[in-house]
Amino acid sequence: MALGRGLGQILSEVEEAYEKNLSSIDNFEVETQGARIEELDVDSIAPNPFQPRKHFDEKALQELSDSIKEHGLLQPIVVIEKEDGYLLVAGERRLRAHKLAKLRQIKAIIAQVDIGEARLRELALIENIQRENLNPIELANSYAELIEVHNITHDELSDIVHKSRSQITNTMRLLTLSSYAQKELSSGKISQGHAKVLIGLDEEKQKILIQSILGQKLSVRDTEKLIKNYREKRNISQLDKQQNFTLESYEDRLRKALPFTHKIKANSIEIKFKNEDEINAFLSLLC
Repeated sequence: MALGRGLGQILSEVEEAYEKNLSSIDNFEVETQGARIEELDVDSIAPNPFQPRKHFDEKALQELSDSIKEHGLLQPIVVIEKEDGYLLVAGERRLRAHKLAKLRQIKAIIAQVDIGEARLRELALIENIQRENLNPIELANSYAELIEVHNITHDELSDIVHKSRSQITNTMRLLTLSSYAQKELSSGKISQGHAKVLIGLDEEKQKILIQSILGQKLSVRDTEKLIKNYREKRNISQLDKQQNFTLESYEDRLRKALPFTHKIKANSIEIKFKNEDEINAFLSLLC
């Protein structure tokens, strides 16, 4: 899962410059890693087809666009050169913000490395995971994809993305939610805390509870109490149903099958024998 020394160091240099709010990166340092910095036409850059991020906050994107128009781009994007142009490796929000600002060119680091599909997918996933740019469902799908593509365990993924194993496992459990619940979580209408307590409920109940959360503005704790009460009532209801089912379903059949004086009490039967003949007749039924 290593990114490759050259590209990994380039991304590291870019991240360091970004954290220091530098407006430029030393060309010489980048070139020693097998790359160069150029102003590229925005239209010549194709997005990463394996970008795991599906939702981009329009307000935040507009704010970034306005900032770039006023202050310039602090962090160049990273691309690799292809026969018909360039392919984006890191910086989709910055590229989108440039397009939104109607800027024709963007500062980019052109990495001189050969990247296959698996590595390109890996770069996109890890960059978004480490920068925490993904919503919970996108993050869960990214974890699942890395595990499937590379056939690794949760512990191994934990070492790669520097997240705890429990965080990875709990996040991936969100994928067991209904599509409706996942959509509401992805859009930010409910929090991850709300979503976690919905896991294990059927699809219809998830929908009802989400509507209650939104309509009544329930906190996570309020939602937990609501679900606890629901589960307790459901257990009592199921128990009552089982008891009623036993009485209602078998009483007539038992009366026909037992030619003896008897009473049905809850889940028990009381039989009274008049004589030994009835006892022997009952025993014969058992054999």
